[in-house]
Amino acid sequence: MITSNQNPRLKLARSLLGRAKERRAENAFVAEGVRLVEEALRAGWPFRFVLTAENLSDRGKALVDHLQKHGVAVEQVSSDLLNSISETETSQGILAVLDQSTQPIPDTLSCILILDQIRDPGNLGTLLRTAAGAGIQAIFLPPETADAFAPKVVRAGMGAHFRLPIHVLAWETIREICERANLTILLADMEGRSYWEIDLRSPLALIVGGEADGASQQARSLAHDRISIPMPGGGESLNAAVAGAILLFEVVRQRTSSFQK
Repeated sequence: MITSNQNPRLKLARSLLGRAKERRAENAFVAEGVRLVEEALRAGWPFRFVLTAENLSDRGKALVDHLQKHGVAVEQVSSDLLNSISETETSQGILAVLDQSTQPIPDTLSCILILDQIRDPGNLGTLLRTAAGAGIQAIFLPPETADAFAPKVVRAGMGAHFRLPIHVLAWETIREICERANLTILLADMEGRSYWEIDLRSPLALIVGGEADGASQQARSLAHDRISIPMPGGGESLNAAVAGAILLFEVVRQRTSSFQK
């Protein structure tokens, strides 16, 4: 059992939970909690190791058995030490250090999501979770967007990281991919055309801009058109995660039902 806060594995987990710089340097990140570790195992994600506390639930203990059967290194840590590095208010007693890998971008694209200057971890994680639920094929993260593998983003994503290709890309690379796939690029914008008026069945890329400053100039120059959400009750804008969810599931609706203008 690990009882020292100077243990190398504990120190690595602490550093990965702390800063994006450390995650990039180690090419690793942390998934905390029974459900996220289950999702990682189910997806066949590459594990470095798992740390557990003594107070695991029955579900957690069953998960540890599965991990060990799959050859994952599992080490027990005193509850106080694991709680001291936990990012959650109530630790579930299990934490996995995983490789920061990503799935390849599909050869044929019909719908991708570009998240521009989304800096709030909760919003970013929620958008990833929503995109996974809507069947979006890939997520592109240009510069100035929050780290997708930060602890709060991973928790809010609820396993989306293990099901979606998530790629950090320069704007020029995003442009090249969209042009090669012949995607119509739509920017979510209050001044755009209502989504009720736009046919979303053709291959497209949807850009959702940041909470505070909206979309960047690069995003605006890339977009072919702007799309908006009608707000008869007024208001300046919707939360980025809410707006993204409405538009993504409008894409789903149109593609699974008869579209009428």
